[in-house]
Amino acid sequence: MSKLKIENIYMNYHTLENETTALVNISFNIEEGEFLSIVGPSGCGKSTLLNIISGLLPPSSGKVLVNNVNINEKKPQIGYMFQKDNLFEWLTVWDNVILGLKIKKIVTEDNLKNVQNLLHSYGLWEFKDHHPKQLSGGMRQKVALIRTLSINPDVLILDEPFSAIDYQTRLNLNDEVFKILKKEKKTTIMVTHDLSEAISMSNRILILSKRPAVIKKLIPVKFEQEYNSPLKRREAPNFRYYFNTIWKELNS
Repeated sequence: MSKLKIENIYMNYHTLENETTALVNISFNIEEGEFLSIVGPSGCGKSTLLNIISGLLPPSSGKVLVNNVNINEKKPQIGYMFQKDNLFEWLTVWDNVILGLKIKKIVTEDNLKNVQNLLHSYGLWEFKDHHPKQLSGGMRQKVALIRTLSINPDVLILDEPFSAIDYQTRLNLNDEVFKILKKEKKTTIMVTHDLSEAISMSNRILILSKRPAVIKKLIPVKFEQEYNSPLKRREAPNFRYYFNTIWKELNS
C-alpha cells in the first residue's frame, strides 16, 4: 500500500478579473520510506502542490490520501520544513525542538525521550542549552529538521530546505539529512531548483511543466550500492545521464 496518494489534483485561483489555473490533473503515489523530489520552472506551482499535500491549501478538485485515508477526513501528522529554519532566537535549542510537541499537545515522556535520542544521534545534545544565534547555518537546519521529526510525521515535506546555506555546508548537509531520513525511514517529498541535489538524494524525480503545471515525467533514480550517499552519487557514472535527461525535459 502506498504511503501517500495524490489523485487528480487541480488548482485554480480566482480573482475579480479572471481565473488562473495552476495545477492540472496531478496524480502520483509515494511508497513508505521513499524520497521523491519535485522539480520544475520557477512559478509553476511546486510550493502550491506542497501546500495542498500538507493540507494547508484545499485543491479545486482531487484528493490527497495518507495511509489510504483522505486528509480531509483525518488529519495526518505532516512535517513541513521551509527554506528558513524559523527558529525562535529567544528559545534554546531544546525549547525550539519540542515546540511542535507543545503546539500539538503531545508532550509525553516517550516523545521527549525520542527528542533526546534524536539530539544525541545527530550531534546536537551538547548544544541543547544554546540559542540559535550560537549555531552555524548547517546546525540550525539540523535543529529545524529534528523539530520536524519530533512529532513523528507520517510524511515529511521539504521546501528548498538547503537554499539559504553556503555551497560547501549544503553538500555536507545533504549527506547528513539523507542519512537521518534513511535511518528514520521517513517518506519524504522535496522541492528544489538544484537538479544535482534532487538526483543525489532521491529515489524518483517528478518533473512539472510550466504553469499550468502538468506532470511531464516521473524518473526513477538508481545507483550502484557503492554510491551510498549524495556526495558519492555525484561521482557515479550515470549521474550525468540523469542530469542531462532532466535538463532536456525542463527545457523542451
